[in-house]
Amino acid sequence: MREALEELDVLGLAGLGSGVTRGVRAAARALQRNPNMLLGLVIIVLMSLMALIAPLITTYDPIRLNVIDRLEEPSGTHWFGTDHLGRDVYTRVVYGARISLLVGASVAVFTSIAGILLGALSGYFHVADAIIMRIMDALMSFPSFLLAIALVATMSPGMETVIIAITVVDTPRTARVARASVLTLRSVDYVIAARALGARSLRIMFYHILPNCFAPIMVQATFVFAVAILIEAGLSFLGTGVPPEIATWGNIMGDGRRVAKIAAWVIFFPGLFLSFTVLAINLIGDGLRDALDPKLRGRL
Repeated sequence: MREALEELDVLGLAGLGSGVTRGVRAAARALQRNPNMLLGLVIIVLMSLMALIAPLITTYDPIRLNVIDRLEEPSGTHWFGTDHLGRDVYTRVVYGARISLLVGASVAVFTSIAGILLGALSGYFHVADAIIMRIMDALMSFPSFLLAIALVATMSPGMETVIIAITVVDTPRTARVARASVLTLRSVDYVIAARALGARSLRIMFYHILPNCFAPIMVQATFVFAVAILIEAGLSFLGTGVPPEIATWGNIMGDGRRVAKIAAWVIFFPGLFLSFTVLAINLIGDGLRDALDPKLRGRL
């Protein structure tokens, strides 16, 4: 019996690595077969690179005021024009990518971790399921955007507050995805065999069940990434998100709404970058879904 348990542990550790390896290999194959996914990945890489080297590709200070140059149209001096305070819109859009992508990526990571833990506990333990899922249902009963506004209003303003608020809003959906996967996997043969051999519940979850939840959680993470960017932009647009002095796509559009009729470029360019980024993330998510779903894999 002891030898069987040791062999089962080895297989569990192998399953943990093989689950991730299969996902990476499937994603690589998807890039070759799915041009839309490749296009989305290229856009995200370019956006991330732009955010990282922002000081090298801009010549103006994103927060410096220059009233003399206010509301200038796009030109060779100011590629995207200037806003009502004379700030260079191109510079602010480039620096705004930093905050928007950072918020989206942070929320995707934190939501995935919290969702996996809550979903695994809920799907594997019936007692925990009755408690955790009712809390998740209560959170999902509120409109996501309004709940995010309420959470931000109760805490001090800042990027960290926005990340926490959006994570709380998006975690229930990820937890439900993880729970559905765990409910399916807890009754498969190798899990039943592990339980029959005396393996502990936590060992079964971490070595046998969670590695096989990698695919749906990764696809869900791309959805959360896109939604987090949109929610952050909406909160900043309304003035309840990141402080207005910090350049984000939502703040730029929020500041520009008062002059949108005479200076449409102030809203157009950050909105364009926001749209392309969300579209790219959705293309990546669709490609991952097609690559990791056995029912759709053969259609690529």
